[in-house]
Amino acid sequence: MQRLIPTGEAARPVAFAEVPPPVPEPGEALVKVEAFALNRGETFLLEHPQPGALPGKDIAGLVVQAAADGSGPGIGTRVVGHPPQGGWAEYAAVPTHSLAVLPDSIGSVRAAALPLAGITALRLLRTAGSPAGRRVLLTGASGGVGHYVTELAVGAGAELTAVTATPARGERLAELGAKVVHGVEEAQGPFDVVLESTGGPHLPLALSKVRPGGTLVWFGQASRTPVSLDFFQLLGGPARVTIRHFHYAGAPYGSDLSALVSLVDQGRLHPEVGRIADWAQTADTLVDLRERRIRGKAVLLTGGAR
Repeated sequence: MQRLIPTGEAARPVAFAEVPPPVPEPGEALVKVEAFALNRGETFLLEHPQPGALPGKDIAGLVVQAAADGSGPGIGTRVVGHPPQGGWAEYAAVPTHSLAVLPDSIGSVRAAALPLAGITALRLLRTAGSPAGRRVLLTGASGGVGHYVTELAVGAGAELTAVTATPARGERLAELGAKVVHGVEEAQGPFDVVLESTGGPHLPLALSKVRPGGTLVWFGQASRTPVSLDFFQLLGGPARVTIRHFHYAGAPYGSDLSALVSLVDQGRLHPEVGRIADWAQTADTLVDLRERRIRGKAVLLTGGAR
């Protein structure tokens, strides 16, 4: 079968290789991958790939071999999955605890856009607490996570302000009900909750906009610039603010995937797919994603996607 493997080259970060199909463990199903999504964080990992790294964590496709231990969906079932690696390939072995069955109403393209960004959004909002009636500030909002957080939080009753770099990148967020600004300094606080994902100088500025007793959840560093906090500056800011570190990872993912599928099926969540392309264009798409030339998710098709 064909698989995309890292090259370590900035201009062409992946290339095709002919390899044997994966052999599933007893608790894994073999999925014929119809579509997979890229994540901007993966573009950074590809700059200095670890030996043996097999990228790909967001897939949708068809079960062609059920798990030997009898768990999970049977042969012929359409699924969305979040394997630990190896999804940018014709076939992927996926733990059954990290699969969810797809209804006929959801095609492979929309499904592939769900896992990492959608699971992150769900778990991030759980960490922050119920958004109903609360003022929320979201930085770095124009990517896949930002779209899901915005739609879920606004749908649950939050008053959400989203920070995006440009008006064009904020259009969809405004349609979803967010107030859009183009710099943290423009956000009119105070906020009950700040969801911060850019790092660098943005985090201290965002922290200054938290109400006394409020919470900042730090879930990324897209600027790739370390954060410096001055304790004495904090003394002059809002009192008793809680800073929480967040990372989405931690299997099993199946229940969260099922929740996301249900929300999409009910019309309460709408994956924002900014590019759909054949997987022969994966390398170019990764570069465009890294350089922020794609709004929302990028989904690649291996053939036969619905």
